[in-house]
Amino acid sequence: MSQKLTKKRSRALLRYDFYEQKKKAPDLGISTPEGLEWFTAINGWCTKAVDNLADRLQFDGFENDDFYITDMFDENNPDIFFDDAMLSSLITACSFVYVSRGENLSIRFQVIDGANATGVIDDFTRLMTEGYAVLERDDNDNVVTYAYFTPGRTEVYTKGQAEPIAVETFNSKYCALVPVIYKPDAKRPFGHSRISRACMDYAKSAMRTLKRAEISAEFYSFPQKYVTGLSQDSEIMDKWQATMSAMLTFTKDEDGDRPTIGQFQTGSMAPHMEQLKNVASMFAGETGLTLDDLGFATSNPSSAEAIKAGHESLRLAAVKAQRCFGVGFKNVGYMGAVIRDGIDYNREQVFRIKALWKPIFEPDASMLAAIGDGVQKLNLAINGFVDADKMRRLTGIE
Repeated sequence: MSQKLTKKRSRALLRYDFYEQKKKAPDLGISTPEGLEWFTAINGWCTKAVDNLADRLQFDGFENDDFYITDMFDENNPDIFFDDAMLSSLITACSFVYVSRGENLSIRFQVIDGANATGVIDDFTRLMTEGYAVLERDDNDNVVTYAYFTPGRTEVYTKGQAEPIAVETFNSKYCALVPVIYKPDAKRPFGHSRISRACMDYAKSAMRTLKRAEISAEFYSFPQKYVTGLSQDSEIMDKWQATMSAMLTFTKDEDGDRPTIGQFQTGSMAPHMEQLKNVASMFAGETGLTLDDLGFATSNPSSAEAIKAGHESLRLAAVKAQRCFGVGFKNVGYMGAVIRDGIDYNREQVFRIKALWKPIFEPDASMLAAIGDGVQKLNLAINGFVDADKMRRLTGIE
């Protein structure tokens, strides 16, 4: 398990570098003048791609909660827990929740990012039959404390010790490490990252373009000048004096000739900005964002309906994420109920529990009016068809 985690950890950390804007684009060594190799540019598009989706995912509890799993989530800082788990999953494709007993026999949920846990997943239930998670690392990124998970048993070890420092047992056919996965499929059961290879490539291209633009701006601000025909006996003027002086004087030589003053043509900034906008268009198409989201103003402020229409791809991605994360959170609650009650419930027993979400796009006044008219007509046709709960699903208003 440790070797399996080491194999995948580098790719997860790479995506964290892009998300935290620590990744620098490689210098191709073509357009960077000598002495400016140290200069770099930062791009935050990958952060925007993740946050723009994560901020629209608002978990709103469970429906048909026969096992009272909502109570366990309420005891584990739900305002932070759900956002933490979803954000880590969007970055590294999968986050993990370590379920354990706390003080007073309460159930604790601890989120572990995808760079510090792995395991063997059951393809039917999306629960795990074996797991490994690093719980603590030192300042040099070396493992200090880790946990090994097997069905019905969790062992916590300290690096260098053969015997576990803590053991927890319970009655279950699954282990207490539960994955929360974004976009899983048959080939990649642990999902796909929101920061795809294309996103990383476009971000690097944008950083190189910004670097070239910044370097060009220096020459654009202070264009190079030249003087021809100076006498050999003339005094060479300091370059800063020649650049910043308001008045320069050149006298004729003894033969009556005078020097010629000129200026090299400066490069335009337009090609750099055009290339950056083209890269932004490709990045927006990859992530379902718009150019406005990436900092390129394209039109006047839009209405809520226009914003929703422009983000149709993002809406579909959010709906897909809700389905994936809903299964993960239900599995977390199921494992919490098993450990809390000491009963090996069948996974099929929780099929009636469904995850609820707030609307992806908050309605504005015009949309609320349209919804109100539609609800009134539906309730006239079928009395009580749309009740308070259904209105909350449509509008997010209690």
